[in-house]
Amino acid sequence: MEGHSLTHPDAGAETGGKGLKKNAIGFVDALIIGLASTAPAYSLAAVLGAVALEVDLQAPAVLLFSFAPMFLIAAAFFYMNRADPDCGTAFSWITRAMGPYVGWMAGWAICTTGILVIGSLADIAASSFYNIIGVDEPSKGVVTITAVALIAAMTALCVIGTEISARFQRTLIVFQVSILVVFAIVALIKVVGGDGAEGSVDPSLSWFNPFAVDGFEPFIIGLLTGVFIYWGWESAVNLNEEVENSNDAPGRAAVTSTVILLFTYVLVTVAVIAYAGAKTVAESEDESLFFDVAEGVFGTPLDKLVVFAILTSALASTQTTILPASRTTLSMARQDAMPEHFGRVHKRFLTPHFSTIVIGVVAAVWYASFNTLTQNFLFDSVTALAIMIAFYYSLTGFACAIYYRRELTKSVKNLLFIGVAPVVGGAILAYMFVRAIGYYSDPENADLSSTVLGLAMPAAIGIGLIILGAVLMLIWRLGGHAGFFGRRRETADPDVAAGRKQGTAAVPERAV
Repeated sequence: MEGHSLTHPDAGAETGGKGLKKNAIGFVDALIIGLASTAPAYSLAAVLGAVALEVDLQAPAVLLFSFAPMFLIAAAFFYMNRADPDCGTAFSWITRAMGPYVGWMAGWAICTTGILVIGSLADIAASSFYNIIGVDEPSKGVVTITAVALIAAMTALCVIGTEISARFQRTLIVFQVSILVVFAIVALIKVVGGDGAEGSVDPSLSWFNPFAVDGFEPFIIGLLTGVFIYWGWESAVNLNEEVENSNDAPGRAAVTSTVILLFTYVLVTVAVIAYAGAKTVAESEDESLFFDVAEGVFGTPLDKLVVFAILTSALASTQTTILPASRTTLSMARQDAMPEHFGRVHKRFLTPHFSTIVIGVVAAVWYASFNTLTQNFLFDSVTALAIMIAFYYSLTGFACAIYYRRELTKSVKNLLFIGVAPVVGGAILAYMFVRAIGYYSDPENADLSSTVLGLAMPAAIGIGLIILGAVLMLIWRLGGHAGFFGRRRETADPDVAAGRKQGTAAVPERAV
């Protein structure tokens, strides 16, 4: 296949088994993309009020404990990527460990998470843009049209190439994280100096005590919401076939990004609650909390820096969130689990252009239609997204231990980091998935949500997507495709487990 750079032909570009450009980016760029995909500023603005509503002053404890299953699952990503550096990540890994049917459902879940969140990200970016230019209450139609235009632009950027995507993210992630940290420090200084907003409260170590939460159910639902803000770091692993040192660097980037996010989230959460008070935070409406608090912390016009951080955060993640879904569908197509068109790679840009465009279009259609049907679009989409995240992350944790099962007793390190850690992380997330489905099946537990067949919208979306996925999988199976559905479960190569040998990505079943 002839390769090209972004601006000049490059006949010498090296490609991997799926036609993606090898060594397109390094560890730092993979780390940046992982961080950008989580959209730190947007994520906090989107869920901090919901978390505070559930657990009050214990919001820092919830975000701290939400990190635990994420970090444990990151270990599963690290070791599974070492064995199988396939851009389909959880789809490919779970297929190997647990069989093609479970693997297909995991791949479907990854695709749906991207489709669910892209619209809400673009919506926040559009709203923030109008806030910056002084339009306080733009019409819903104007925001929707702007958001769809942003989705189109970010989809095009993903098609053009991985290198330009990484360069675009460098400036955005450094800016938003820096602004968040400075914002938090200034807010805490004002609280200590007695200049906090009305209702401000001095920070306390008791805020990190999960046992102070009033009830187990609010704690679990708070954890599920917290899981959403850490999700996205695996985008670094989805680019593993395009990253230098693909067996090691993507996994290290994923683990490192979760630690950076933990520090940022806890610091900002403590600062916002201390400055504004838990009651004000709980009564906030999405990103408006940060807009209001920023004005008190920075004053005018510097408060627009925080609004701009949220804008760039949402915009950056709109782009990077397309990457995992498009790479997953590429891998699924190459392994005969999806139509072959999804396995096509652009001859010039060396990216999965067909998959990328389809994901962008479906996400835009979902957003434009769903935004008009639900009373609380952001809450419903974020909560449904968290349910789907818990679904495929838990499967990944179990798959890691199953795939390496014959190697777990060969050393204490293997037992703890390849076996116990991923299983514990998977079990926590599986429990959260089941409890969340049960909780949101009751419309009384989803304030302002629409209902479908007696279910609150988050549960209806989560259950509906899983059922739809199962139906589509069975339809694909009835069409034949024994090359994929006839695959048997595998176990890890002992040399790969011991680090003496590098694993290889799944061999494509079809040439595209």
